[in-house]
Amino acid sequence: MPRMGSLTQRFTELIPELAKFGVVGFVGSVIDLGGAAYLHSAMGIGPMVSKGISIAVATLVTYLGSRFWTFRHRVNQALLREGLLFFALNVVGLVIAEGVIAFTTYGLDKKGVLAYNAASLAGTGLGTVFRYFSYKKWVFLAGSPGAAVAAGEAAVSGIVDPTEATDEAETLLAPHPHGHGAPHEYAPARQHRDPADASARRG
Repeated sequence: MPRMGSLTQRFTELIPELAKFGVVGFVGSVIDLGGAAYLHSAMGIGPMVSKGISIAVATLVTYLGSRFWTFRHRVNQALLREGLLFFALNVVGLVIAEGVIAFTTYGLDKKGVLAYNAASLAGTGLGTVFRYFSYKKWVFLAGSPGAAVAAGEAAVSGIVDPTEATDEAETLLAPHPHGHGAPHEYAPARQHRDPADASARRG
């Protein structure tokens, strides 16, 4: 079953990327969840503000980890554009997380520490899934990092006709006319004679 084999291969190739994303996400989650819990429970800061501060710090950390580790093998856009897209998508992730907390805290009227931490965990989980797929689609684009260089080389090499280059190489490597077997160092390029000129000379 070729299709199943192709899917298995693609999943196998994604394992290192998923593992790195998981590590970076875990670090970000510790900063996010731990920071939100600390700011809200120990510092007495409101639930929404606590989550906003913690996720802002976690976003910076995860961007650096994603940019220079998880997705470094993918083609990168200009740093400013890439950073703006990254933070914009994280704002969406923040809205998802804050929405879960707001629904739990004010919609369900669950304002205990356990309910808050559970809502924060659920919101972070949903935001993480959204961020992973959105990063791959809009921020860290797929492709060969050397594509632009290869295109430039192709453009330059296109100036020279490959057949002419082959003829010149054959001429340089041709045996010496006196039978010494050594190639010419500076052999003249072969000239293409006009059949009409040859006929005129024979006549």
